[in-house]
Amino acid sequence: MTQSKAGFDRQAARIRTVEIDRPWIWLACGWKDILAAPRVSLVYGGTIAAASVLLWATLVAFETIYLLLPLAAGFFLVAPLIAVGLYETSRRLAAHEPVSLGHALGAVRRNGTQVALLGVALMLLHLLWVRIATLLFALFFDRAHPTWGSIIDTVFFSSVSLPFLVTGSIVGFVLAVVAFAIGALSIPMLIDRDVDVFAAIVASVSAVRANWRPMALWAALIVVFTAVGMATFFVGLAIALPLIGHATWHAYKDLVDPAPC
Repeated sequence: MTQSKAGFDRQAARIRTVEIDRPWIWLACGWKDILAAPRVSLVYGGTIAAASVLLWATLVAFETIYLLLPLAAGFFLVAPLIAVGLYETSRRLAAHEPVSLGHALGAVRRNGTQVALLGVALMLLHLLWVRIATLLFALFFDRAHPTWGSIIDTVFFSSVSLPFLVTGSIVGFVLAVVAFAIGALSIPMLIDRDVDVFAAIVASVSAVRANWRPMALWAALIVVFTAVGMATFFVGLAIALPLIGHATWHAYKDLVDPAPC
């Protein structure tokens, strides 16, 4: 394996196929990383959970609670970018290097330009989804700004709820699949290897296509863990997000550069 002076792996990505149950192994490896670096992991997760509570409170205060669902769904589009520090922590643990919050927060410097380009792409997808969701709400409902008390009745129990939810789900699913294929492995690869954003995206999409069954299970597990975290008034995100972030690193290493955790 050849290495650059910055410690990057310059080998071309070699995608391998894995069994459908591999996501459970990735989660187990992610949990080991949390135990190995609890301070970094929990501070990272706790900060994101606190930011989520602040965002929810802001939506309530400005009576824009109708944006909560599209923002929550859009979170899955940009989550791989948010977890950059967790990938770096897992990388350092595997390399037996010291870990700290400083190392996690400075992870983007390893391939900053390329990570930023991918981040812009994911953010544009997020903004596109929020815009589409807002337009769909305005198209289907006369009440443009429902309150916190009326949002459930408006969205789920009105005469147009079914077509609204079906249309929104189809559009959201398509965008989610695109974002997942692009971001599943690309950002961990940019942190680990001296490659550009296009090579990382191609490798990520190739890995998802070659392993669509385990990756479908992995996507479902991400949704379930994140949903449980949100359902506990965001408290559970303090654990769920570090677990998913660390496990994503091990998914990348398993599919692109097999190595034991």
